[in-house]
Amino acid sequence: MPANRSTLLRRGIAVVAALPLLTLAACGYGSDSKDDNANEKVAAGSEKIEGLDTVKIGYFGNLTHGTALVGREQGIFQKALGATKASYATFNAGPSEIEALNAGSIDIGWIGPSPAVNGYTKSDGKSLKIIGGSASGGVKLVVNPKKIKSLADVKGKKIATPQLGNTQDVAFLNWIADQGWKVDAQSGKGDVTVVRTDNKITPDAYKAGSIDGAWVPEPTASKLVAEGGKVLLDESTLWPDKKFVITNIIVSQKFLKEHPKVVEAVLKGSVEANKWINANPDEAKAAANKQLEADSGKALPAAVLDPAWKSIQFINDPLASTLNTEAEHAVKAGLLEKPDLKGIYDLTILNKVLKAEGESTVSDAGLGS
Repeated sequence: MPANRSTLLRRGIAVVAALPLLTLAACGYGSDSKDDNANEKVAAGSEKIEGLDTVKIGYFGNLTHGTALVGREQGIFQKALGATKASYATFNAGPSEIEALNAGSIDIGWIGPSPAVNGYTKSDGKSLKIIGGSASGGVKLVVNPKKIKSLADVKGKKIATPQLGNTQDVAFLNWIADQGWKVDAQSGKGDVTVVRTDNKITPDAYKAGSIDGAWVPEPTASKLVAEGGKVLLDESTLWPDKKFVITNIIVSQKFLKEHPKVVEAVLKGSVEANKWINANPDEAKAAANKQLEADSGKALPAAVLDPAWKSIQFINDPLASTLNTEAEHAVKAGLLEKPDLKGIYDLTILNKVLKAEGESTVSDAGLGS
């Protein structure tokens, strides 16, 4: 890579990659989840895949990671893996999950598009591959209806996003630009004040009046509604067919090369989990909430869980064209130099699984290996 491009790229991705990692455990990468679910036990007589003892899987405690939550709670992943034990780590931020993947602390992870793009470009295309889709939607602009009654009223207000340079932050900055307003992406200051706030404390910030609204994923959006907020905009309405990638599945390239059969088993589990979710929405919603409670110690109330779950589509298609568009939005906002995403996808194994299940194959939009 030429020196000038390398410098620009480092400057752009530093927005995300250099952010303080939100750690939950002494390992510095994520919180190890306890394997006390009966469904996670290895079935008697099963065999290890490729002789591997354990595969390490990461995900967030968000409903947009419902495939991972349900696949774990229902024991779908463990069943697909046989005697190769699935171990899990939960994360609060994309950069910390990418760090864990790079360090070998996890092998496969559920993650949003922006950290996947940043992880790929920072490593010059050597660290990870996106191997499947998981979810679309589940992102909303929720506002204080006493202060903001129309989209035009957002100008001059304080709106939270989860993190500087994260997927929702980029989407909001792009929406602001489309209104003809100006905001400095780094400071968040301008015609709208963008307040980067961890999702865990955004509802409290809203109640305290320190923000006037937030562009956030579920279940944070529905938590704000439960506090009196109003959904002013559902991000899905801004996309063709109302679909855009919110969660992908990534894998370490080293692990993919060394253990393709294990990767195939996890993808089989993911496809099976999505199939079960879509066939049994109420049971799946309850299973996801049960896993959230096991991971965090607190289940979501029905007033938050029900509307949040309805706004998310669980799909196997990674919606590759929308990831490319989201990367273009980050470039437009000045957070990233135009990246070369050729090779970020390897959907070979996923399409093999889908064919075997009689499902339609999916496209990498020209961004495959």
